[in-house]
Amino acid sequence: MHFADFLAGSFGGACGVAVGYPLDTVKVRIQTQKQFTGIWQCIVLTIRKEGVHGFFKGMFLPITTISMTSSVVFGTYRNCLQALSYIRKAENTKLDVFMSGLAGGVAQVSVMSPGDIVKVRLQCQTESRHSVNPKYSVKPKYSGPIHCLLSICREQGLSGLYRGALPLALRDGPSFATYFLTYHTLCARLTPDGQKEPVCC
Repeated sequence: MHFADFLAGSFGGACGVAVGYPLDTVKVRIQTQKQFTGIWQCIVLTIRKEGVHGFFKGMFLPITTISMTSSVVFGTYRNCLQALSYIRKAENTKLDVFMSGLAGGVAQVSVMSPGDIVKVRLQCQTESRHSVNPKYSVKPKYSGPIHCLLSICREQGLSGLYRGALPLALRDGPSFATYFLTYHTLCARLTPDGQKEPVCC
C-alpha cells in the first residue's frame, strides 16, 4: 500500500468515525441503560445533562487506532491471499478472497477490542466533567480514555480489555469476508475486457 493511500484511508476512516459517533453513542446508551427509552429522549437528555460533548465520549481511541486497525485488516488479507496462492500454485479463487477477508476481520479484533471496550465504557458514563446542569454534576468514574484503559487493566488485568472479543470476532470476521468478496466480485464484473482489475482486488 502506498503511503498516500494509507494516509488518505486513515484520514477518511477518522472522518467516518467522527461523523457516525454521536449516533453510535445514542445506540449504545439505548442498548445498555434503562433510563433511555428512545432516540429523541436519549438525545435531549444527553444534551441537557452533558452538552454536545456527551455524544463524543470515548471517541479518542477509535480515531487514533483506525490506522492500526486498517493496517491489520488489509495486511492480513493481502498476506493470506499471497500465501494461499503460493501454496496452491494458482490464482486466488473467490473462496480464497472470502477466507482471507475472514482472517483479516478476526485479526483486527486484537487491535480493536481494547479501544472498543473503552469507547463503550465512556459512552455509558452519563456523568460529565463538562456538565451544563449543576444538579446533574456527579463525578464520573473515568476522566478520559487513557484513565479508563489503565483502570480496566488495574481492576481486571489485560484480559479485561478483551471482554467480548469473541462476539466481536464472530461479527467482524464474516463482515469483512463479505466485504472483500463483494468488492472483488464487483471489480471483476465491472472491469472491461482486456483491462486489469484494480490492484487491491
